[in-house]
Amino acid sequence: MSLPSPFPLRGARRLAERPSPRLCAGEGRLAAPRPINSLSCARNAQAGEGRGEGSCGFEPAASARRLRAFVVLVVLAFGWSGRPATAVEIALSCGAVGQEMRLCREAAEAWAERTGHGVRIVATPNDSDQRLALYQQLLAARSNAVDVMQIDVVWPGILARHLLDLFPYVGAEERAAHLPVVIENNTVDGRLLALPWFVDVGLLYYRRDLLEKHGEPVPATWQELTGTARRIQDAERRAGDARLWGYVFQARAYEGLTCNALEWIASQGGGRLIGDDGGVGLRRQEAVAALALARSWIGMIAPEGVLTYMEDEARGVFQSGQAVFMRNWPYVWALADAPGSAVAGKVGLAPLPASPGVEPTGVLGGQQLAVSAYSAHPEVAADLVLALTGPEVQKTRAIAAGFNPTRPALYQDPDVLRANPHYPMLADVLANASARPSRLTGIAYNRVSSAFWNAVHDVLSGRSEADDALEELEARVLQIRGEGWER
Repeated sequence: MSLPSPFPLRGARRLAERPSPRLCAGEGRLAAPRPINSLSCARNAQAGEGRGEGSCGFEPAASARRLRAFVVLVVLAFGWSGRPATAVEIALSCGAVGQEMRLCREAAEAWAERTGHGVRIVATPNDSDQRLALYQQLLAARSNAVDVMQIDVVWPGILARHLLDLFPYVGAEERAAHLPVVIENNTVDGRLLALPWFVDVGLLYYRRDLLEKHGEPVPATWQELTGTARRIQDAERRAGDARLWGYVFQARAYEGLTCNALEWIASQGGGRLIGDDGGVGLRRQEAVAALALARSWIGMIAPEGVLTYMEDEARGVFQSGQAVFMRNWPYVWALADAPGSAVAGKVGLAPLPASPGVEPTGVLGGQQLAVSAYSAHPEVAADLVLALTGPEVQKTRAIAAGFNPTRPALYQDPDVLRANPHYPMLADVLANASARPSRLTGIAYNRVSSAFWNAVHDVLSGRSEADDALEELEARVLQIRGEGWER
């Protein structure tokens, strides 16, 4: 049996066939156990977060013995054997399906032809949680099965001790060419653990036709959004559209709710979840007001079902014409405005609302490329990362598939702007994007985020008052901090 999706590219020297680890039926990719610490805001497999619902992996109750056996199989498949001293082969994990995989292969192939080295693409689960679990198991085994890996924006802190410091390979000019907020996010304890590949940020989608019909401007504050959504929703219902809602977003108890709630709080002057000192950085009064306002939406302008919505559930409601406003990631733009969409040609895009005097912001998302600390060829692997995150590749990906560049200069490129006319607005939002506190909390991030999203969900569902929930959250975060932000 051949290796799972080992696509050798031109310039690569084929290796002898080795035993294969477990394959998912019909998938042709490595199966993965559940993550030890795994959090993601999106599950789409388009542009944007580049994630989707994977269909393979272990059951949640998989035994430790089975996990160990899985890692042994992967190690046997890829091994620790030596590579040629001159032309080496780099194992690359990037994307999983569709255009993301195709664009990755093409860029890696160009690098291989230029350098004479080889690249073997290792397809990993499309589901972000399963992919992180696979990485954690391989890295814990100190395996060099994957040299270069695509990682989520919240993973540098989680995987920090297993990733190569890229500072020796990436000059100051190259670092400065990327968005500062992403470079800062990827720098943990003074070590640059990944280079940005593409970026995302929370945005406000709105029905341009309905706002024009009712003479309403795009709301600038959350209070304005609440009022505008209610007025249009009620007017349209009186006219016969009984299924229309004012606003949909991601309110299920998961990482997506962390993203939404951090945006509500930060954009209303409520501070950050974790301060630079490691303590809770929320301004209690403003944070309580932000959560109380969000609670008022449930049943008034948002359906009760929003408490179970993730990204695609919200998109489905909006794209079918049943919502006036929606918070989501940039990937939705191409889908909502595509032929066949019920709202094609009727959608507008704007920064999320903010209080007067507060800059609009959105939570940072996106993907990075990192090098395993156990790579046998760190210098060559780092060179591949530099090539794949370079301006030419990022421009190609932006034009071909709407992968948002991490290089501000590309938001002024005429070719890129012709393909993405909303980029000037997106560039302004990215300049003030908010990173989640994974860099500060390290491997404890999932515990902190879980405590936060559960507290917020309790408020939205009416099980707790905002002030009480935040008081309990602060105590929980301090407890987690007391146990240490483990690297």
